[in-house]
Amino acid sequence: FITAPRDRLTAASLPKDVESHPASNETIISTFRIRIDECDRLWVVDTGLADILGSPKQFSPPAILIFDLNTDTLLRRYEIPSESIDDDSFFANVIVDADKAACGDSFAYIPDLGAYAVLVYSFKENKSWRVKHNFFHFDPLQGDYNVAGVNFQWTDGVFGMAVGKPLPDGSRLVYFHALSSTKEFAVPNKVLQNETYSTGSDAYYEYKLLGDRGQNSQSTAEFYDPSTEVIFYTQVNRDAIGCWNTNKPFNPDNQGLVDSDSEALVFPNDLKVDPSGTLWVLSDRMPAFIYKQLDPQQHNFRILRANTKQIIQGTPCDP
Repeated sequence: FITAPRDRLTAASLPKDVESHPASNETIISTFRIRIDECDRLWVVDTGLADILGSPKQFSPPAILIFDLNTDTLLRRYEIPSESIDDDSFFANVIVDADKAACGDSFAYIPDLGAYAVLVYSFKENKSWRVKHNFFHFDPLQGDYNVAGVNFQWTDGVFGMAVGKPLPDGSRLVYFHALSSTKEFAVPNKVLQNETYSTGSDAYYEYKLLGDRGQNSQSTAEFYDPSTEVIFYTQVNRDAIGCWNTNKPFNPDNQGLVDSDSEALVFPNDLKVDPSGTLWVLSDRMPAFIYKQLDPQQHNFRILRANTKQIIQGTPCDP
């Protein structure tokens, strides 16, 4: 599945029925990164916001949509409560914490990159809560970008998140980082899943700094591959894909370079690992689209794939 966010509105990009009835089970205004979980469900966060690069218009409140891929039906549409949304909120990713043996107990983590928080959604309770922490903010020293000759500055906070392997106590670590940062953090999922605890001050020290990837390693998305116990992540300033073996200390020496390509990997925007161990990467030259203009004579959008076990061979990520 590939999304096409409505970053700029044209007469043809928003059907009139959407303008008349924006918040319905039949419409998706604009969505970015999506996720398929272990229970064959597709999770989508509809921002409800269109034309963010022109004259932004909020057609409907942000909502979580969950589809059953076995029946091609919408299971649920959950509208995010207004008290969980700040003026600067922007939801561009969704991470699902699910177990095939207990699909009804799933959780979703939705980073708010603009207002520096994480929205936690419980499928069982059909409710959400907003979690705040200092580690969700951007690093003011890491907000400068140079991508394919385009220089720009961003203040995006928590963006990439990945759910790790089961631990002896049954919990999992949730890894996360801000886009405008080179540091990686982690927190147990049981912390996020406890509304009372996660929204109080007592949970502050549950969050841990793992380390720093190194200069110019700003990353949008990350994904944990259970077959290799490696986290793969984008490197937008380097036109590259990196990796880290979760069984090793988090430092620059243990960061592997999976691939770097100044043509095919200009702004690797998202990546996923499927159950067969295939890494999928989408690159889209987004800075040129935002600040300059895409060249129609070039291949501006690419989907690349590789076997995870093969591409880590010879890197620090190789066990």
